[in-house]
Amino acid sequence: MALMAAHTIAAGEGQEAAVLLDRARESVDPELRRAVESLPALTRRVAMYHFGWEHEDGSPAAVGAGKAIRPALVLASARALGGPQGSPESVVRAAAAVELAHNFTLLHDDVIDNDARRRGRPTAWTVFGIPDALLAGDAMMALALRMLADDPHPASARASARLAACIVELCAGQQADCAFERRTSVTLEECLAMATAKTGALLGCACAVGALYAGAGPEEVDAMDAFGREAGLAFQLIDDLIGIWGDPGHTGKPAGADLVARKKSLPVVAALTSGTGAGEELAALYAGPMTGDDDVRRAARAVERAGGRDWAQAHAGDRMGRAVQELSRAVPDVAAAGGLLALAEFVTRRTK
Repeated sequence: MALMAAHTIAAGEGQEAAVLLDRARESVDPELRRAVESLPALTRRVAMYHFGWEHEDGSPAAVGAGKAIRPALVLASARALGGPQGSPESVVRAAAAVELAHNFTLLHDDVIDNDARRRGRPTAWTVFGIPDALLAGDAMMALALRMLADDPHPASARASARLAACIVELCAGQQADCAFERRTSVTLEECLAMATAKTGALLGCACAVGALYAGAGPEEVDAMDAFGREAGLAFQLIDDLIGIWGDPGHTGKPAGADLVARKKSLPVVAALTSGTGAGEELAALYAGPMTGDDDVRRAARAVERAGGRDWAQAHAGDRMGRAVQELSRAVPDVAAAGGLLALAEFVTRRTK
C-alpha cells in the first residue's frame, strides 16, 4: 500500500488524532507543570494562569492548556521512527520543552496582536500587565532550553540547538507579520515565507526533535522537519480561515478579529493580489477605520468573492500533499506513519 493511500485513509480518522492529542496532553502535562512550578513566584503565577491551571487569584482552575498538537507531534515522530532511545520519559521531557516554547510565543503574540481573549478567557497580559506577561514568556523559553540542556539523552544538545534556531526563525516570521500590517502591498510569496517561519518552523522542529530522540539519521530528521513545515503551513492556512470565519463560541475570539486588526493573512493577501473588483473593495476597507460589524462582514465577503477563501482551502490541501511526500522519505512504513498522518489531517480539517 502506498503512503498516499494511507493519507486517504487517515482523512476519515479524526478520532485517532483526538486520542493521540489526549494521550499527549496526559503524558506531557505533569512534566510541563513540574517545570512551570520551578519558576519564581510571580512568573509562575502568570504561567499557571496562562496554561489554565489557576485563576487570576491563584485558586485552582481547569480551563485547559490547548490542543497539545506540538507535543503530540514530538511523541508521534519518535514512535514512527522506532521509539525513543533510552527511557520513554526522555521524549516526554522533550515534548514538554517544545510546548513551553510554543506557549512563550503565545504570550508574546497576544501582546503584539493586542488580543484580549485566549481559550475563552482574558489573556495573561490583560490580567497581569504587559511587562509581567512578556517576562513570563521569556522565562518559559529559557526553561524550555534548560530542560533540554539538562537532559542526559544523547540527542538533547542537538534538539536544544534546533529549538533555539527555530525560535530565531519564528521571531523573524513574527517581525515580518508585524511589518506587513504597516505596508500597503505584500506579495503572496512574502506572505507564504512569513507563515512558514512563523508557524511551520515550530511544527517542523517538533517532528525533528521526535526523530532525534528516536536516534534517526540526518536525512530522516530533515525529512521530518520538512513534513512538519508543510503541515504547519497548511495549519496556518486553516487558522487564517478560522480567523475570519471562525465561530467566536469555539475560538474564544470575536468574529473577524484578524480583519479588524487588518492582518495580512494568507486569504487576505490572496484576495488583495487577485486583481478583482472585490480585491479592490477589500483594499479600500483595509485603508479605512473598519471598526463596525458591518465593515467586518463586508470585508469577509470581499475576501470570499475575490477568491481568497477558495485559494486558501485549496493551497492547504496542496501543502498536505507535499507533507505526505516528505513523510514518505523518513517513514516508508505505512503503519508506522499512521499517527503522524492522523495529526496532520486533524490540523488541516479542523474548523475551530
